[in-house]
Amino acid sequence: MVSETWAPEINGVAHTLRRLSHELIRHGVTLDVIRPRPAVSMRAETGAAVPVRAELHVPRLGLPGYRDVQIGLATPGRLRRFFQTQRPDVIYLATQGPLGLAARQAALNAGIPVVAGWHTNFDHYCHDYGLAWLASTTRRYLRHFHNGCTLTLAPTQQQVSDLAACGIRRVCHLSRGIDGECFSPAKRDPALRRSWQAGEHQPVALYAGRLAAEKNLTLVQEAFHAMEAVRPDMAQVIVGDGPARQQLQDALPNAYFTGFLPQAELARHYASADIFVFPSLSETWGNVVAEAMASGLCVVAYHHAASAELINNGDNGITVAVEDQPAFINASVSLCQQPARYTRLGRTARLRALEQRWSDIARQMLTYLQHAQESYHASSSSCRIRPS
Repeated sequence: MVSETWAPEINGVAHTLRRLSHELIRHGVTLDVIRPRPAVSMRAETGAAVPVRAELHVPRLGLPGYRDVQIGLATPGRLRRFFQTQRPDVIYLATQGPLGLAARQAALNAGIPVVAGWHTNFDHYCHDYGLAWLASTTRRYLRHFHNGCTLTLAPTQQQVSDLAACGIRRVCHLSRGIDGECFSPAKRDPALRRSWQAGEHQPVALYAGRLAAEKNLTLVQEAFHAMEAVRPDMAQVIVGDGPARQQLQDALPNAYFTGFLPQAELARHYASADIFVFPSLSETWGNVVAEAMASGLCVVAYHHAASAELINNGDNGITVAVEDQPAFINASVSLCQQPARYTRLGRTARLRALEQRWSDIARQMLTYLQHAQESYHASSSSCRIRPS
């Protein structure tokens, strides 16, 4: 596995790779990792370390103004030498930055099949950070990057279709899982709710995720204000951290800001809330949606990524059309006034989330890796794997 982020760093990609790695190892896979040298200052997610066979650390470079995002720097020659001493059967590229590109080149030179994951919508980020002029160039680069791989794995069926429409070939569907024991309504804590000044019958609305421009935080702010107008006793909880935290704190003076939380505390906070408000459109998947659903929360989200895959609107959560901000706010306001409804939807949400088992997803990934290996060696010019 080659990735510019890795556990114990806190982000969706690192979390997904850690869970997939543990499950693949359980299925008999031997794993090597190439990643940037860990930064001591980075906040860490709890969880068992991945027992890898070999690990290569490369120099890291943090992005200006966004210290938690890093890229790895390595030459194809250095990576090729590592592959010669620890030759893999197949390489999985989790990120498409300089490290991923160097690894792809080294693998092609060494005759090793490469499978890429689609974990981040980089072209979307261009618009969020005022770099819309870079979006078309980014899309061309991503098309070049992924079409040089044997296979690309995307987390939703919609993403598979979107990437194919953009000219990326050989894209298959690989979903994401959830730990239903860790994230559970059983973790609900009345004492934690009291610390939020919330009794058992007062609604608690929660947002969890990075506090940054790409998460559409202005809509979190607007939704919370509108909900508070009809339910002044409602508690507001913001879990996470990032460059937009101070701005959001100024806009939501009545909200409780927790910063980053270790997994056990995160699970307790989910389960102690009632409604999960998540307006982001930057996710390829969105682990927090599945975590909230497994914790028994009713999710309000756009019909996008994990929300589109997991939520049947009105049955186990609420989704609205993408970028329909009035509908999002109205859904949030309506829901916070209907405790029986958000309780019922949260109960059915957990049942749906529990269908997302990491063990099943790892088995599917292993099948893709094996097929990629067979296909590469059968024909280096084409891949005969059909998208699932």
